[in-house]
Amino acid sequence: MKRHFVSALAATLALAVASAAGARDDQAPLANEAKISKEKAQAIALKRAPGTVESSELEREKGTLVYSFDIRTGKGITEVLVSAIDGHVVNVHKETAAKEAAEKKKEAKEKKPVAKKPAPR
Repeated sequence: MKRHFVSALAATLALAVASAAGARDDQAPLANEAKISKEKAQAIALKRAPGTVESSELEREKGTLVYSFDIRTGKGITEVLVSAIDGHVVNVHKETAAKEAAEKKKEAKEKKPVAKKPAPR
């Protein structure tokens, strides 16, 4: 019985590690294209909007590879996009509370698996 528990625990742990690695693998191809580090981009973003970085990601925005930083400032959330190629600031905009909530809802929906409907008879 103890051996079955250990086996189940090991399998669960292996699955969790594989899932975490898969999340990092999504950005691996983009990271290979980046010419500046995330740390350097973050320093550039924080000069433009001093505060605390709430979240960050490497993404392609309108064909441009950028680091996107959501920074909590004294006036709310400011999103700063920094080019991952040369480090220039691509865009800065303040997010309203309503827009921030809508974005979180959209992201949650994208992560949620879609249930397939049964085929009509």
